[in-house]
Amino acid sequence: MQREEKQLEASLDALLNQVADLKNSLGSFIYKLENEYDRLTWPSVLDSFALLSGQLNTLNKVLKHEKTPLFRNQVIIPLVLSPDRDEDLMRQTEGRVPVFSHEVVPDHLRTKPDPEVEEQEKQLTTDAARIGADAAQKQIQSLNKMCSNLLEKISKEERESESGGLRPNKQTFNPADTNALVAAVAFGKGLSNWRPSGSSGPGQPGQPGAGTILAGASGLQQVQMPGAPNQQQPMLSGVQMAQAGQPGKMPSGIKTNIKSASMHPYQR
Repeated sequence: MQREEKQLEASLDALLNQVADLKNSLGSFIYKLENEYDRLTWPSVLDSFALLSGQLNTLNKVLKHEKTPLFRNQVIIPLVLSPDRDEDLMRQTEGRVPVFSHEVVPDHLRTKPDPEVEEQEKQLTTDAARIGADAAQKQIQSLNKMCSNLLEKISKEERESESGGLRPNKQTFNPADTNALVAAVAFGKGLSNWRPSGSSGPGQPGQPGAGTILAGASGLQQVQMPGAPNQQQPMLSGVQMAQAGQPGKMPSGIKTNIKSASMHPYQR
């Protein structure tokens, strides 16, 4: 008898420890749901469920262990019932049961569910027995199809949300190139060092290719453009062509205005 009593006490201590761990995990999970619901993430919820599932499996292993006595064979009989407040009972039950009276004993020592719950369970069992095998198989297939469609929709939404969150972070331009392009267009920055293909260098004032010929009603007029590249061959007058044909002689930088005779190139 003493050996059985010691084995029962050891089993109860192990069971109480497992139940205490499970209670703490449930309390922390309920606290998260009630106070941290605005920043609670799905992986955190899954971690809490995994912890609770592991503790429940451990508790079942303790109950099914060969050294654990069958608690269903143990009968609990209240020895003292009192309507007065019991401080030891309050401490052991963490304030849930202040008194152990005739009113609370049937609820805490009940070995069967409530009559209402028992009646609902019988009704569900009867309804389940009326369904045939074929109808039950069809309902199972329909439920599995609905669950598959729901899981596919959830995974698709998660992929779209992840891709949408990654798309704005991907950089599609180079800020340095953009700033250089804006500076070149707005202020001409960097154009003095640009060389077109086939030219020896940028045009300078007083050198061939540095001027532009403008045609107007009064004739041809050369306008000097300092720093302008020689992109196309300008129209030269006879004096300028003669000067350009002499080696080692720089053409004059004086603006020339050649009056046309009787024929104007733009005369209608």
